[in-house]
Amino acid sequence: MQALEEANLTCPHCGEPITLLLDLSGGSQSYTEDCEICCQPILVSLWIDEHSEEVHIDLRREQD
Repeated sequence: MQALEEANLTCPHCGEPITLLLDLSGGSQSYTEDCEICCQPILVSLWIDEHSEEVHIDLRREQD
């Protein structure tokens, strides 16, 4: 598995497609990143399945 990976996702605020650069070397994590389109804060939750090494990403608005 690569340490950095691009993910093409959808902003939970504006619905526009966005690209996030994910740092997979830190394992599971949560952090806030601003949308590159509407500049609203997005809560990014990232976790990696230990068995399959599949990456799961959940994007939410901070107030949800």
